[in-house]
Amino acid sequence: MSAFNATHLQVMWNRLLAVVEEQGQALIRAAFSPMVRECGDISAGIFDLQGRMLAQAVTGTPGHINTMAEAVKSLRARFPIQEMKPGDIFTTNDPWIASGHLNDFLLLMPVFRGGVVVGFTSCTSHLVDLGGQGMGPEGSDIFDEGLRIPPCKLVDGGEINALLLAIIKANSRQPIANEGDLYALIACCETGAKRLVEMMNEFGLDHLDPLAEHIIETSRRGTLEAIAEVPPGIYHNRLQIDGYESEIELCAQLTVSATGMDLDFTGTAGCSSKGINVPLNYATAYSVFALRCIIGADIPNNAGSLEPFRVTAPAGCILNAQPPAAVAMRHTLGQMTPDLVYGCLHQALPRGVPAEGASSMYDLPLRSAAEVARDGGQAFAVELVHNGGTGARPSKDGLSATAFPSGVWGSQVEIAESVAPIVIAKRELRRDSGGAGRWRGGLGQRIELRSANAQPFLVFLSVERIRFPARGRDGGGAGAPGRIRLANADGPGPDLPGKGEVRISPGETLIFETPGGGGFGAPESRGRDLVRRDLGEDLISPRAARDLYAFDAGVDPHD
Repeated sequence: MSAFNATHLQVMWNRLLAVVEEQGQALIRAAFSPMVRECGDISAGIFDLQGRMLAQAVTGTPGHINTMAEAVKSLRARFPIQEMKPGDIFTTNDPWIASGHLNDFLLLMPVFRGGVVVGFTSCTSHLVDLGGQGMGPEGSDIFDEGLRIPPCKLVDGGEINALLLAIIKANSRQPIANEGDLYALIACCETGAKRLVEMMNEFGLDHLDPLAEHIIETSRRGTLEAIAEVPPGIYHNRLQIDGYESEIELCAQLTVSATGMDLDFTGTAGCSSKGINVPLNYATAYSVFALRCIIGADIPNNAGSLEPFRVTAPAGCILNAQPPAAVAMRHTLGQMTPDLVYGCLHQALPRGVPAEGASSMYDLPLRSAAEVARDGGQAFAVELVHNGGTGARPSKDGLSATAFPSGVWGSQVEIAESVAPIVIAKRELRRDSGGAGRWRGGLGQRIELRSANAQPFLVFLSVERIRFPARGRDGGGAGAPGRIRLANADGPGPDLPGKGEVRISPGETLIFETPGGGGFGAPESRGRDLVRRDLGEDLISPRAARDLYAFDAGVDPHD
């Protein structure tokens, strides 16, 4: 099949993984917006001539990486290879092609060697503002949510499409950040292309076919072998979540067979009138990521390891929203699908999957009030990311304030205060928020923020786990639900709903509490040393130690 033996091919595969990691780091280091630069909300990958993903950067989010794996095939089909030129770069932010909402831009660059296209580099990252109603759930359709770019050339033969760039900047509240992030995406593609050609020259590879076939077939075979260790059968689960106008039920059927895993969302609720709907590409990305975390987790993510996982859903359900549905906050529900899927997989692997977690990012898109710019004040738009606790694992505690499944790093206090006129007065773990169990759920966190310049600003809330906390597994307790309030000099006000626009006036403080993860196993079976450690680190209260873990450490009457 090839002049290269298995050892040569493995060395080249490892080199390719190093190439894509450098590619991803180029994007992060060049980016302007904190969402990319500080939080790693990106993807980067290398693809063969057919548009099959061969390697992806470890840094990145499943929502970007796994949607990119399919999006490249779509763009590859739109633009004939014979018409591509060196220096061309194509782009789109169409939610049903790229990454599920308008703020994510996907780029695709053909890689030329000896005047011939030998493969592609691609990347995705989040642009902070594309106009419209912005990053919030209030839009009624995609047209409310900002600027939609159909597949087109961003760079033509090395020359930037100045008109397209001007249109993007003219439709943004943060034009400079958007321009900088687009150039960072271009640099990411160019870095990957340069390093890929260098690698091919070094190893004497005239084309990627032998390496691609080795990567894809080895990964596919290994994944099928891992699936074969799961008892075959049909498994069902339902997940009740907060929703917007009303509660929503997500349904899943997981079929395990010798040919792979088939996931079907039939029975899931219909679309919302608000911007929490999820295109199927995004729901698929997170569902398959969840399965891959358990099934063949040591196998690199590429077209071969993704192939045995197939996802379907009825058109028009909230996990398969059709255009022109509003989808700006598609991550709110899309990131709940791992808990839905794990409820199925737990039936096949009772000791193999974690308890439910906070799951959905506790995103804080912030924007100056409309009158601020008119009155000569400091206008801004920024998106802060915070996370709750993950579910306890079958043999370990959950992780506190940790991004799963998104992988987006939490926003740092100092960086947030440097790019927006806000003060973060407090950020701390929420004691007792992790679900009790033999293995304790991860803790959520409490964040308090206010205006730094006596100007009002807006917060666009779209979070989950306010009414339905993360459930424990095998006797473990539920994690604490999320909670959002405003406070002023008179103290905290009533709880706010998890979705909608909130105005923060001067003198008010937003109190933002993220959920904890569920526990795993009976709390009374938790090791005494672990309870004592949790008490010493102030992760649980003496009262919780006594009431939940039957551990008498003396209860403070003021606790």
